[in-house]
Amino acid sequence: MDLIILDTSRENRSVSSWHFRNHHHCQSLTEREPLIGAPVITASAIQYIPGSSKCGGISAAAMGSEDHGAQNPSCKIMTFRPTMEEFKDFNKYVAYIESQGAHRAGLAKIIPPKEWKPRQTYDDIDDVVIPAPIQQVVTGQSGLFTQYNIQKKAMTVGEYRRLANSEKYCTPRHQDFDDLERKYWKNLTFVSPIYGADISGSLYDDDVAQWNIGNLRTILDMVERECGTIIEGVNTPYLYFGMWKTTFAWHTEDMDLYSINYLHFGEPKSWYAIPPEHGKRLERLAIGFFPGSSQGCDAFLRHKMTLISPIILKKYGIPFSRGRNQEASPSHQLSIRWQDVLLRERQVSACLLV
Repeated sequence: MDLIILDTSRENRSVSSWHFRNHHHCQSLTEREPLIGAPVITASAIQYIPGSSKCGGISAAAMGSEDHGAQNPSCKIMTFRPTMEEFKDFNKYVAYIESQGAHRAGLAKIIPPKEWKPRQTYDDIDDVVIPAPIQQVVTGQSGLFTQYNIQKKAMTVGEYRRLANSEKYCTPRHQDFDDLERKYWKNLTFVSPIYGADISGSLYDDDVAQWNIGNLRTILDMVERECGTIIEGVNTPYLYFGMWKTTFAWHTEDMDLYSINYLHFGEPKSWYAIPPEHGKRLERLAIGFFPGSSQGCDAFLRHKMTLISPIILKKYGIPFSRGRNQEASPSHQLSIRWQDVLLRERQVSACLLV
């Protein structure tokens, strides 16, 4: 699995994600949590599911990262491969990847050590209830869309799995990832997918000590422990069940916190991320294209309703990167996002685990 860490920073970045699925598996499960562990860096992101997420003085290579340059001047998404020993200290490792400039992309990927396993089996979750699934209705054209959510009746994970793999909702046949991405944007307004979003809880086994989304040992834990305050999805985890085309629109994280996502199983989840230093440009572009929404709320991108295609971003010279969360085969993958984005199993944090 991948761990993706997303960053919400003062520079205001943007992130979005969507889900692609291949023709055989049309269901995925992600867990997410927001996190406070480092300076806040804001961004926006879009995520979609395509198919069925010794710091000082030690070099990047020594800490298991792919060498993208110490400060990452190109603002590209970086990938890290920590050893089990390095993986044990969550706060220290997040500080390390920041020191390498990973936050400049708004999104980073961490491939955990092979011996790390957040859950032993998923054979026992079919009876888990998705209390308030939503149907995502998208309107618009020419690369500019608005997404509306309609709440549906509760269903079990088993029922959702069968729905996601049905002929109506499963991923279309495609030649490669680029072909599937084109079909996503071309068919965004047709056949509204069902999303099992914002389910309070976690699927991590209780004895998982490292990178446990339900217990990251960050300052957010003090909010509940010392103040008795629970903010769902911020200092508690959320689960997300997705299918082909379920989407998180461009947005920034709750309270501009980091966010960590872990993809438990299913087809890859894809992300678009804009570097924090260019986040304001996306906001200005969105205001121009969606004046009605911006007049009602200056921070309307936080509503997670606005979809802008990569073709539009390229046309107006806004840099962005693509990232993918994959299931734990052949290796785990985690993602850290320095920006606003939606996650599968989540709690406020600085990373995304896939």
